[in-house]
Amino acid sequence: MSERKSYKTDLSDEQWALVEPVIIAWKGAHPSVSGHQGRYAMREIVNALLYQGRTGCQWDLLPHDFPPPGAVKYYFYTWRDDGTDQTIHDLMRWQVREKMGRKADPSLVVLDTQSVHAAAGVPAESTGRDAAKKVPGRKRGLAVDVLGLVIAVAASAHENAVGIALLDKVAADTDAVEKALVDRGFKKALVAHGQKVNIEVEVVERNPAQTGFVPQAKRWVVERAYGILMLHRRLVRDYEHRPRSSESRVYWAMTSVILRRLTGATAPAWHTA
Repeated sequence: MSERKSYKTDLSDEQWALVEPVIIAWKGAHPSVSGHQGRYAMREIVNALLYQGRTGCQWDLLPHDFPPPGAVKYYFYTWRDDGTDQTIHDLMRWQVREKMGRKADPSLVVLDTQSVHAAAGVPAESTGRDAAKKVPGRKRGLAVDVLGLVIAVAASAHENAVGIALLDKVAADTDAVEKALVDRGFKKALVAHGQKVNIEVEVVERNPAQTGFVPQAKRWVVERAYGILMLHRRLVRDYEHRPRSSESRVYWAMTSVILRRLTGATAPAWHTA
């Protein structure tokens, strides 16, 4: 890595050692026609993506000591489209689960959605409006395990569409999941779709005697996951034109969280920001 003053979001040597094999394999599978190895260090490309995710800056406002925005943007879109972002995330997630004495994939997931305001310029056809919360924008959906680790991500204009997409992704990526817990915001169509993909969908009802915010058993882990994601300022509002880009931002954010867990590093503090 080139000599420069480090940022709090930079990968440590130990963290880069976990990610580097995936990047090396990717470069080996995508050789340059001219044989050129690339002008920019892949570690700096990843550092730039993590910096942007945490700070929320625009492409053109990336610090000058990172590779040019055009280069960082190229790899973000390329890895988004070929699934490298999810591959890195999933490999790190499997390591965390195994480190905690669990199997690589869970048997139960928790589904939930979050209404996110869309930024100016985001295409109207990819957004909607949460009638209950009066939020115009997109629905961000997560499927997490009981540790709060992300199993699947989906973004859409409508809650039920997100739920169905999450079940499809969970079923496609692992055959271990048998049950999904959801809240009553999801419709019966999601329960029916669960039967099609061999995942039992259980609607967790809230105790009518409870008022205010009360964490629900097992389901609270997905709320915690959303809280962690909100520390990444690029995710506070949906700035991405394509829903798949929104999903990619979540994978990169959770990858940084998981890498810290694997290496025992502390999260960057923003109290003075």
